[in-house]
Amino acid sequence: MSEEAKLPLSTDESIKTSTGETAHTNHYDYDVLVIGSGAAGLTLALHLAARHRVALLSKQRLRDGSTWFAQGGIAGVLDESDSVEAHIADTLDAGAGLCHPDAVRFTVENSRDAIHWLINQGVDFTREDDGDYHLTKEGGHSQRRIIHSADATGRAVHSTLIERVRNTPNIDCFEHHIALDLIRQPDSATGRFRCAGSYVYNKKTEEVEVFQGRAVVLATGGAAKAYLYTSNPDGASGDGIAMAWRAGCRVANMEFNQFHPTCLYHPKAKSMLITEALRGEGAQLKLPNGERFMHRFDKRGELAPRDIVARAIDHEMKRLGADCLYLDISHKDADFVREHFPTVYRKCLEYGIDITREPIPVVPAAHYTCGGVMVDQNGRTDLDQLYAIGETTFTGLHGANRLASNSLLECVVYARSAAMHIDATLGEISAPRPALAWDASRVTDSDEDVVISHNWDELRRFMWDFVGIVRTRKRLLRAEHRVKLLQQEILEFYANYKITSDLIELRNLAVVSELIIRSALDRRESRGLHYSLDYPGLRELAMDTILVPENFANQRPFIDLPGQA
Repeated sequence: MSEEAKLPLSTDESIKTSTGETAHTNHYDYDVLVIGSGAAGLTLALHLAARHRVALLSKQRLRDGSTWFAQGGIAGVLDESDSVEAHIADTLDAGAGLCHPDAVRFTVENSRDAIHWLINQGVDFTREDDGDYHLTKEGGHSQRRIIHSADATGRAVHSTLIERVRNTPNIDCFEHHIALDLIRQPDSATGRFRCAGSYVYNKKTEEVEVFQGRAVVLATGGAAKAYLYTSNPDGASGDGIAMAWRAGCRVANMEFNQFHPTCLYHPKAKSMLITEALRGEGAQLKLPNGERFMHRFDKRGELAPRDIVARAIDHEMKRLGADCLYLDISHKDADFVREHFPTVYRKCLEYGIDITREPIPVVPAAHYTCGGVMVDQNGRTDLDQLYAIGETTFTGLHGANRLASNSLLECVVYARSAAMHIDATLGEISAPRPALAWDASRVTDSDEDVVISHNWDELRRFMWDFVGIVRTRKRLLRAEHRVKLLQQEILEFYANYKITSDLIELRNLAVVSELIIRSALDRRESRGLHYSLDYPGLRELAMDTILVPENFANQRPFIDLPGQA
């Protein structure tokens, strides 16, 4: 059976299936459909709700995305001793020649307003005894410019925005709803395709519903779940990137996957990040014998950018055959540690590790997707009326390596910019035509769910082994071969059996993994987060890796991103 078994059959909400039975599809119409409930999606929804009806979709609970678990903070020019130019310079340096200067300047110049907006929403950032906000320093930054809420900044930001959203009448939240695919319709007024909504799987009813809007926004986060070891929650499966690619949007720089240097190594710990702010406050990386080693790899030592620190740890682990290395802050005053890092202290204590007395066992883990769907400064993609914001996107800000704590900043800055563009233009946009209803009458229940779990494990393991921190062309070609075989199996399964959330995420992860592999094969140099043993040198000309989908010819793109440094 082909994948057409799941294509919609009719514009009516009640349709006759191939067996003569009547199928019903719930249909929702809004001004704006926001897919994703992290900092980016919530920020955009709040900015639009005064004038527009907004549907906000969350694949789990609102709080279950990556934002909630972000520990470090938000970078911004907030102190008189700091400057916009210094923040720009640090970002460009970390990005290894691939940052787009216009995108960097746009983000940094808007950092103060974005952070003050969060403060006005009620986010409780940590203050000094004199009442000023405490600013910390992280790897790659030349100044203390990270505003934070102890070591649980993401939770403080996320919980505040969730509360505001729940108390905003014009925003309807749909939890446990997973977007399947975007709806494209030809627009006679422009002669182009437009995005008209999304087919969405309701996890509670196990039915596919139709959500439509005059504008659709992807805010689904990154794709770190493509790797076996990750700091991200389970939902980071690259859904928005995969959906945009299937809808004809270009993606860029997917080879740059940031591996956080320090995740807790413990058999019972799952995806527990040890914030970089520990190193900013003096924590030391050590070998199993207690010896420090970072000075051998970079003069900045523990405060080197994440790609350098992650490769150094990976190198030392492989050289020694060690399962982990250690991060030690026990030389600092115990009260200072407990006050500044209460979350890390408490969670490590749950695993029997007192960080005021002993070092923390750590390993690198997949953490952040620096590439993504190509957008302009207003969040517009190649598909009319489709916007994307946050980790789903490629804005040009991060280049070949994201500077610490620029991610939450990017979420808020670009969400605000996209919201302003949508608000200014939505009145000129007609409502989309009713979409075709979803027909699953020709699919059956599966008694082979073990295939999904096996394919999921296989994908994440060969991505870790072959497309990890250090790469070779031979390993990448092996990964490319395996991912294509895997996609064939997934396509057959998807076409013949009823949808589940695991199948949706596996399908998207396989697409995104292929994009990562193809991008890595195209980059024949070592730059930033992409390190190849076959091409250890740096090419003279810094160029983005841009992938174009087969159906891109229908689009006539209007995005023209600024040039690189």
